[in-house]
Amino acid sequence: MPGVEPLPASSIVDSSDESRFDESGQLIAGPELRHVAAVDIGTNSTHLLVASVDPSLNTFNIELAEKSTTRLGERDPDSGDLTEAAMERAFETLKRFKELAASHQVEQVITAATSAVREAPNGRDFLHRIQDQLDLEVDLVSGAEEARLIYLGVLSGMKFGERPHLLLDIGGGSTELILADGSDARALTSTRVGAVRLQRDFVKDDPMPARRRVFLQTFIQGSLEPAIDKVLRRIQPGESPVMVATSGTAMAIGALVASEDERPPLKMHGYRVTRQRLDLLVEKLVTMTPEQRRELTSINDRRAEIIVPGALILQTAMKMLDVDEFVLSERALREGLIVDWMLRQGLLKDRFSFQSSIRQRTVIHQVKRFGVNHRRAERVASHALSLFDQTRGVLHHSVGEEGRDLLWAAAMLHSCGQHINLSAYHKHSWYLIRHGELLGYSEAEQLMIAAIARYHRRSLPKKRHEEWQALATRNQRRIVAEMALLLRLAASIDRRPDPVVASLKVALSEDEVICKLLAEDAEQNLSLEQWSLKSCASVVRENCGVDLKVVLED
Repeated sequence: MPGVEPLPASSIVDSSDESRFDESGQLIAGPELRHVAAVDIGTNSTHLLVASVDPSLNTFNIELAEKSTTRLGERDPDSGDLTEAAMERAFETLKRFKELAASHQVEQVITAATSAVREAPNGRDFLHRIQDQLDLEVDLVSGAEEARLIYLGVLSGMKFGERPHLLLDIGGGSTELILADGSDARALTSTRVGAVRLQRDFVKDDPMPARRRVFLQTFIQGSLEPAIDKVLRRIQPGESPVMVATSGTAMAIGALVASEDERPPLKMHGYRVTRQRLDLLVEKLVTMTPEQRRELTSINDRRAEIIVPGALILQTAMKMLDVDEFVLSERALREGLIVDWMLRQGLLKDRFSFQSSIRQRTVIHQVKRFGVNHRRAERVASHALSLFDQTRGVLHHSVGEEGRDLLWAAAMLHSCGQHINLSAYHKHSWYLIRHGELLGYSEAEQLMIAAIARYHRRSLPKKRHEEWQALATRNQRRIVAEMALLLRLAASIDRRPDPVVASLKVALSEDEVICKLLAEDAEQNLSLEQWSLKSCASVVRENCGVDLKVVLED
C-alpha cells in the first residue's frame, strides 16, 4: 500500500546525520538521556511503557513494555461501578508498575485512564485512592483526548506522506476513529463500543447464533454511524485515505491472519491485512467455541474471549468506510503519552510542530464557540501574564510554566459565562470550561482552569464549594488560589470596551506590592482602573499578607 512507511520502532523522526548511527546502523544516543514512563489504565488491560528520550536527537527508545489483564470493564451489572476485585487487580498492577518505573530512574510517570474509569460512577473515587495510596496522579482523559493521543502515537511510528489516514483503535470499552494527515487531526471521534463492552452486553451464547450476530452487527453499525459520517464529510474529493488499525484487537487479528502466511512476519508493525482475509477470519472465529479459540497459538486466553466482538467492529468499520485493506501500528495511546510529554518539554519539532500548539488552538476554539470578546480576553491574559512574571515569590510561588499556562487559558475563557447570566457569570464560566473540550489538557488541568476562572471575582474559595472540592490535591488548590488572584487583578483593570491600560509595572517589597498603571494614551485618565484595582487590596492582604498600592504614571 503506497503512502504508509513504518518508521524504526525505536525512533520518532528520521535523522539525516549519518554520524548519529554506528557501523551496524544503530542509533547512537546522546550523552544525557531522559527517562519517562507512561501507564495506560484501559478497560481490559493496564500497560506500562518506559522510554529513554534523547533530547539531542528528538527521539525516544522503548526500554520496557509490560501488560497486565486487569479487566476493569467487568463492572457491577446493576450500579455500573468498578468492582472491588477489578480495582484491587489494577491497584496491585499499578503498585508493581510504579516500582518498575522507579528502577529505571524515570523523572515522571504519566498515567492515563480511559473509558472504564471514565464511565464508572465510582471511577473518580478509584483515582483518588490511587493518588492517596500510591502517590500516582492519574489523568482521566476524554474520548476526544484519547483519540488525539492515539494519533500522536501512530504518527510517531509511521510516515503519513501526502495521504490522509484513517486511524482505528478498538479498545475494551470504546473505539476511536481519527481522520488525520501528517500535520493535524481533521476529526477525532470516540464511540462507546468496545470488545469487552460488547462481549459483556451481547454475547450470551458462544458461538453466537446467526440472528444474534446480525443483531450485534446492526448495533455496531448504528453506534459507529455518527463517527463514520463525521470522518467521511472531512475527506476531500479525490483523496484516498489509508486505514491504520491499532490496539490489542487489531494486533491479535493481524497475528491470526499472519499465522497462515508461508513466511509470517517477525514484527506486526506495518503488516497489511486485506478485507477479504479479515472476512474469512471472522467467518472462522464466529463458529468456534471459546475453548477452540483458546487453542489458537497466536492469541492469549483473555483475547480469545473477546476477539469475536472486536473483529466484528473492525469488519463493520471497514465496510462502512469502504476500505479494502488496513495496516497495523504497534504504536498508539501509550506512545502518544510519551510524544505529548516531549511536546510539552519542547523536545519535538518538524511534523509535530503543529501539535505543539494544540492547547492554544483548543482554547481559541472555545473562545469563539462561547462568543467571548477575543480582544478583551487577550488584554486580560496579557495583564495576567505580566503580573505572573513580575510578582513571583510574593503573589505566587509557582515553579516552571504550569501555573502560567493555566492562567493564560483561564484568562482567555474567564468571561465565557456572560452570555448565560451576567451577574453570576463566573459560576457559569466554571461550568462551561469544566464540561467543554480542551484538548491537550488533562482532566485535572481542565478543572484547575475552570476553578481559576470561577474565583477571579466575588467570593474566595470555600470548603463547601463544589468547584473547590473537585480539586484533588493541596498543590492544585494552591495553584488555583494564586492564579485566581492574578486573574482577579488583571480583570479589574479591564473595565472599558476599548483598551486604556497599555501595561503595568510592579515593584515588590517584603510587605508591599506597588502597581503602576501605564496608559495607552498620555491624556487618558485611569482613575477608574486605579479605583478598581485598589478594591482588590483586601483580597491581596488576606491571601498573601502584603499591602497593595496602585499608582498612575506621572
